[in-house]
Amino acid sequence: QVQLVESGGGLVQAGGSLRLSCAASGHTSTTYASAWFRQAPGNERESVASITWSGGTTRYADSVKGRFTISRDNTKNTVYLQMNSLKPEDTAVYYCAAAYSRSYYIPPDYTYWGQGTQVTVSS
Repeated sequence: QVQLVESGGGLVQAGGSLRLSCAASGHTSTTYASAWFRQAPGNERESVASITWSGGTTRYADSVKGRFTISRDNTKNTVYLQMNSLKPEDTAVYYCAAAYSRSYYIPPDYTYWGQGTQVTVSS
């Protein structure tokens, strides 16, 4: 199993930046893909960004393309989400997720989830 802990959330003004981190522990010797999701009050959870174990392939929701960057450092078992040019509509709880997978594959579903970190963007 993999345990995930997010950090880096907070309150920021529109146009500002935040970097979220997701630290993994447990059985991390097997390759796993990672992703960030978010859920705003009254909304369904949505995928924000995903990345393969190798880091060579990333995917983004249209709403964050060009503003958010997902990356990972497998030596630290940590995945990051750099968020720039933040907008009030980015306000949500952000969740990190992981799933065992081949090195170059982004799976359709995720097995392990963190507890979430709140991101609030004021206008």
